[in-house]
Amino acid sequence: MLRRPNRFLGVVDLEGEHVECFIPNPGRMHELMVPGTRVHLINKPGDHRKTSYDLTLIEYNDTLVSIDSRLPNYMLREAINQGKLPEFKDYKVERTEPSFHDSRLDLKLSNGTNQILLEAKSCTLVEEGLALFPDAPTKRGARHMNTLIKALEHGRAAVCFIIQRDDASEWRPHVEMDPLFTENLRKAVENGVEAYAYTCNITLEGTTIGRRVPVNLEKQPVELKAP
Repeated sequence: MLRRPNRFLGVVDLEGEHVECFIPNPGRMHELMVPGTRVHLINKPGDHRKTSYDLTLIEYNDTLVSIDSRLPNYMLREAINQGKLPEFKDYKVERTEPSFHDSRLDLKLSNGTNQILLEAKSCTLVEEGLALFPDAPTKRGARHMNTLIKALEHGRAAVCFIIQRDDASEWRPHVEMDPLFTENLRKAVENGVEAYAYTCNITLEGTTIGRRVPVNLEKQPVELKAP
């Protein structure tokens, strides 16, 4: 990795050639997007693309990190439809990107009688085994938590934090980064919205949902080491 001119564009050294690539994640990822970091690209040429590559994986402290924020929806959909997540047993994905009130959520599940509206969030920040979301303030994310509370009037509602790496043992909201999102998430859970967090199994061949880790909504702020 050489530099990141903007949120969606990176410049990498590919066998001695400076190549531009698409970064499929608008998050800050300051701890990952460090010059000199080893990254992995996928060659995706196309007539309507400005670059021929997607930057999808980063090697960070001997850990492979997937940064593609498009993946959580896909991985959740596959895992749910294959019955791999006990939390959603007997449910199938009925619709993707369902509109509800003032938001567009990620998945609508159904078991033929009941429904679940589900929002997926991509998480890449992990400090000493502690996964944190978000890594930048997210008004959209805060709004989604309020929308999920309204969704409880029609059935279950859930948010799933997909930690796109395998070195986390717990998930917490990043209260110091985004107090509003943290407050809205806590309020949502208190009202009955379900919150889950899963790590990912990541190899150079692909990424799948791994194990479930605890979601910790304790009130104390998280103190992180200075970079």
